[in-house]
Amino acid sequence: MYPEIMVSPMREELTYLGIEELRTADEVDRALMHSGTTMVVVNSICGCAAGRMRPAVRLALQHSTQPDKIVTVFAGQDKEATDRARAYFTGYPPSSPSIGILRDGKLVYMMQRSDIETTEANQIATDLKTAFEKFCAKPAATTR
Repeated sequence: MYPEIMVSPMREELTYLGIEELRTADEVDRALMHSGTTMVVVNSICGCAAGRMRPAVRLALQHSTQPDKIVTVFAGQDKEATDRARAYFTGYPPSSPSIGILRDGKLVYMMQRSDIETTEANQIATDLKTAFEKFCAKPAATTR
């Protein structure tokens, strides 16, 4: 684990955007076991998180369609929370950084490190916006 003084700015890059940081397994369970959509950002100290993932999340959150809830855990720092979040990413090995979208507690979209480290931030943001539209859009109201 890195000293908190080193990772604090990396945490704040996401919490400044209004993303809720989860630091325990119980916090993860409470956040992910609700109805609706939740995006889970697995933050990391690595370069691809700093240069690609966090900037991409910032860009994607400018989109009109977004998940109902957005949370983050920090890999390599908050082990209990990260392990619990990854338990919801069924069918995928642990990956840092990564981004998952869950609907009603079930994984519907996953972006792993291999997707992030080979893609520029603008394209990652575009991919996230597409996922938001596909999985997070609210049904249009019907009129009589």
